Amino acid sequence: MRDSYESPLSARYAGREMKFLFSPDKKFKTWRKLWIALAEAEKELGLPITQEQIDEMKQFADTINYDVAEAREKVVRHDVMSHVYAFGEQCPSARPIIHLGATSCYVGDNTDIIIMTEALQLIQKKLVQVIRTLSNFALEYKALPTLGFTHFQPAQPTTVGKRATLWIQDLLMDLEDVEYQLSKAKLLGQKGTTGTQASFLELFEDDHEKCKQLDQKIAEKMGYSACFAVSGQTYTRKLDSQMLAVLSGIAQSAAKFANDIRLLQHLKEIEEPFEKNQIGSSAMAYKRNPMRTERICALARYVMVDSLNPAMTASCQWFERTLDDSANKRISIPEAFLAVDGILNLYNNVADGLVVYPNVIEQHLVRELPFMATENIMMNAVKKGADRQQLHEQIRVHSMAASKVIKEEGGENDLLDRIAADPAFSVTLEELQAILQPDKYVGRAPEQTEEFIRDMVQPVYQKYNLSDVEKAEIGL
Repeated sequence: MRDSYESPLSARYAGREMKFLFSPDKKFKTWRKLWIALAEAEKELGLPITQEQIDEMKQFADTINYDVAEAREKVVRHDVMSHVYAFGEQCPSARPIIHLGATSCYVGDNTDIIIMTEALQLIQKKLVQVIRTLSNFALEYKALPTLGFTHFQPAQPTTVGKRATLWIQDLLMDLEDVEYQLSKAKLLGQKGTTGTQASFLELFEDDHEKCKQLDQKIAEKMGYSACFAVSGQTYTRKLDSQMLAVLSGIAQSAAKFANDIRLLQHLKEIEEPFEKNQIGSSAMAYKRNPMRTERICALARYVMVDSLNPAMTASCQWFERTLDDSANKRISIPEAFLAVDGILNLYNNVADGLVVYPNVIEQHLVRELPFMATENIMMNAVKKGADRQQLHEQIRVHSMAASKVIKEEGGENDLLDRIAADPAFSVTLEELQAILQPDKYVGRAPEQTEEFIRDMVQPVYQKYNLSDVEKAEIGL
């Protein structure tokens, strides 16, 4: 459709699997599974429900008569009761027991939890996939010296691979949050209009134990171990807030990576993938803009702000429930998951195709390395009998002069030439150049990278089977 608004998150950025999870088809099929689970549990607990009624419901679990439901909703203005009606039209013998004792939140809220949980499981797989991709990159470049930056000013050298471990470590922290959130997944169950299970207490003739068993049976039939112990009419909206806080964390990590790549692309040291026929600018044909990492940053910013929606919603739910959550969560929850799905698709694509330019990296490092090597140069001269205090002053004078040549004249760093020409140091230019081997200034960066991947990362992604993760096409 070209004549109405369509969310770019669905049209351009999110992957097929994530879009299906938040589709009407997924929602309404899950409603029917929940109605079947409720009927089965009620039958097992002694209510007069027949196996024939349940089998009839199962026959039409995935065959939804949407035309009937949509026509009915125009009359009654209630989505749940419209689908109860449509299901009953297909299952005439089961019609009297569909939705027995339940409220709308039974299907609505339990389905929301199921969809969010499955969506987070998909995020988990893609997160691990990015970690593995970055790990390969880190190991490949574990020993390639590069200029380190603090305050985006030249600092002590590190390696390209070691820098990548910083991105990975953030993602590992996010993965821990994802795993923890999934570890405590539970359904609302069937709690009734204010969470007291009053309707079920009546159905089960004041048998409290059966009311408790009902929740447990529903949970198990839907693949969960438990339900919330207590609730109002809805599950606590604190869950939505926690879910999006996890997604916000992933967005933060992705934006940090993307910003680093954007800066490195400006330096011409590392670039994101650039396709053969890709156009970087409509006006400047030579440009290679970091469009994918810019998009990561854009989507990440949206997710971080969007995570405030369920936080505010959770804080203002009145007593057992109020309906100002519904319209907001219909937008904020799916859009956050779709955005993070798009972010991770982009993240893996960029990480898997990073283009490294070692000669440019070396050029930048060599230009700054003489300043960083002055301590080593001075110590070598002291070993030959020179006065450290005198050398320190000479180093300061030479460094200022060399810096002036670079900044004011646009020349090359001639600090080594100045030191070699100073008799106080008793050193030749060749000896100075021998001191300036970049790999002597990266500390334990190569070893740290190797140890980190071996000890902290590989045990994590080896737990997962990534063969079933779709190879995502990144959006336009």
